[in-house]
Amino acid sequence: MNIILKVKQPGRKQALIENKVIVIEDIGSQPSAQRLIEAIVQQQVEEYNSKPLEKNILPFLSQSQTEEQAASGKINFGSIYNENKADFEQAKQTALQAFEDGMFAFFVNDEEITSLATILELQENSIITFIRLTFLAGSYW
Repeated sequence: MNIILKVKQPGRKQALIENKVIVIEDIGSQPSAQRLIEAIVQQQVEEYNSKPLEKNILPFLSQSQTEEQAASGKINFGSIYNENKADFEQAKQTALQAFEDGMFAFFVNDEEITSLATILELQENSIITFIRLTFLAGSYW
């Protein structure tokens, strides 16, 4: 199933990820919010683990790559310096705990999801938006 992924952060003009089409495993048209988060985490872990570990002696970017990355507000060479592979079970537990702790807001087609048990209505190319929340001061308790 194709979905459109957006990741935003308050205080930034540009989205961290804007309208990225990703393919997740078929989870049906009415999965729970927990099942959708798990499927997205699984896809992201597989994508991360499949990236080759390139050791560029002299990395460089073309002019078009520089301009494209500058538009998003961050320019990097895309190198992965950590050679460890991501663990799906650990990533899944971290994502679910972060949602329960209110570390990010989660929207499906502009409808906020507040519970992992919520049953969602998904179609092909549904828009999934994550907003990373930042605590300004004080403790989280």
